[in-house]
Amino acid sequence: MSWRFQATFLFFIFLLLCVVGRLFYWQVVRADELSAIGQSQYGQRIKLMPKRGEIRTSDGFPIATNTISYLAFANPKVVSQKEKTAILLAPFLETEVASISSALSLNRFWIALGSKISAEKKESIEKFSLEGIGFEEQPSRFYPEASTAAKILGFVGKDENGEDKGYFGLEGYYDRQLRGKSGLAVQVIDAVGRPILARMDDNSAAINGRSLNLHIDRSIQFLVEHELKKGIEKYGAQGGMIGILNPKTGSVLAMAAFPSYDQKKYNDYSAEVFKNPFITDSYEPGSTFKPLIMASALDSGVVKAYTKCSICHGPILLGGYQIKTWNDQYHPNMTMTDVIRYSDNTGMVFVGQKLGLKRMLGYLNRFGIGEPTGIDLQGEATPDIRPEESWYPIDVATASFGQGVSVTAVELLSAFSSIANDGIRMEPHIVAAVVTPDGEKITIPAKEINRPISAPTAKVMTEILVNAVDKGEAKWAKPKGYRIAGKTGTAQIPVEGHYDPSQTIASFMGFAPADDPKFVMLVVVDRPTSSIYGSETAAPLFFTIAKNLLTYYGIGPTEAE
Repeated sequence: MSWRFQATFLFFIFLLLCVVGRLFYWQVVRADELSAIGQSQYGQRIKLMPKRGEIRTSDGFPIATNTISYLAFANPKVVSQKEKTAILLAPFLETEVASISSALSLNRFWIALGSKISAEKKESIEKFSLEGIGFEEQPSRFYPEASTAAKILGFVGKDENGEDKGYFGLEGYYDRQLRGKSGLAVQVIDAVGRPILARMDDNSAAINGRSLNLHIDRSIQFLVEHELKKGIEKYGAQGGMIGILNPKTGSVLAMAAFPSYDQKKYNDYSAEVFKNPFITDSYEPGSTFKPLIMASALDSGVVKAYTKCSICHGPILLGGYQIKTWNDQYHPNMTMTDVIRYSDNTGMVFVGQKLGLKRMLGYLNRFGIGEPTGIDLQGEATPDIRPEESWYPIDVATASFGQGVSVTAVELLSAFSSIANDGIRMEPHIVAAVVTPDGEKITIPAKEINRPISAPTAKVMTEILVNAVDKGEAKWAKPKGYRIAGKTGTAQIPVEGHYDPSQTIASFMGFAPADDPKFVMLVVVDRPTSSIYGSETAAPLFFTIAKNLLTYYGIGPTEAE
């Protein structure tokens, strides 16, 4: 074999290897990139957005749903009169003419001009018969009851990629369930960039979001918001909040807080108003904390309902501090039942001393104080309980009547509800079931957390609370003929290291009917000015709502008036 033949043979072998190598490079190494380039010459990838799941109240009403709006787009290569088009579009897209003109000057086949365009605006734009302008359907969040339950629902805004995302409340907590999964389609275009048809692979279809069925009763929610607004105005308060749940299941029937906001116009509000103070804000509960301490002492056996207070004849001096009653009146040798009836701070100091720090902290832990309740809303916060070694005798004394210790409203309501449920504490829950796009209902069962106190203790504590309602400071507001268990609260607000006697958190917490509770409710009025006392502000608000609820449930009076 001559050297020329060998050289020619090797040359062709080299060429063959080059061709094979090049083909491997194109078909394997740069396959995805070249496929995308080729596809861009005849079409464009379009992200298919799923339909967000609805949120429905207990009667099936969609309190958060979707309405169809439109995305306006343009093919700048087709738009000939760019300035005129921009001038006509600007009022409908609510943007500047210069911004639209700039977008239309881009060397592209497709650009987005505006989103969330209403059907009315779309029709108005289409009347101009503008070349190169088109629309795509786009789901938009809609709240049929306006701002009702805004603190529960939260809102849908945008994430860092400009896509819909739930924030706060249920929209935030259940965002992954509600939003579904996006799909992908390829839109085929002609030589000048006009769409011809859309092709979608089977494995790229959008999956719609799941819906939520709530425990929230729409009628009760409306009642609570209506009465809370009236109460805040009537008592000249800075704000207020109310929560109602079924103590037997933990189902939240209603929850409201003011000031509130309109989810559709969330951009007009400061971030602070988006929070739900019922689950985020801590406060000193005052006398509404006393039932927990008394129930703990009764359950541990250190006192009985008829135990007499041996230190209740006057103010108590402890650690250099003088502890008085709220009205400077004293009742020597009063029973534990009357300690709650009179809301006597000296009597609660007696109970706290009998209980002791170690047992007190143990029972508070069992009641869930200092721990998240597990409620299914985004943003729950939990104030810490100080470690045992950092407590002093004065701290035990003040904690026994609800000062010097902080809770959230949902934390206190959850703990108190165990008294109404034979000593069993249930996890508070907003959502009753999750519903898949194909209609499968996934029920969320009621969850028992623990038993802080025994059933007999709960019964005794219930009778003490019924006595407090019948004979206490707020007895004038109670609906006649009903057995209602409850307790007022008036807590001074700490300001710059001391308590301001003119600034209070007024509250009332109770349940009804006492013998077979259908609801437990906490009413909190923030810094009322007409009166600083819970018995004159929060209590009448509680009883107004309670009377309506008893009527709503068809429960008649059981006692002679």
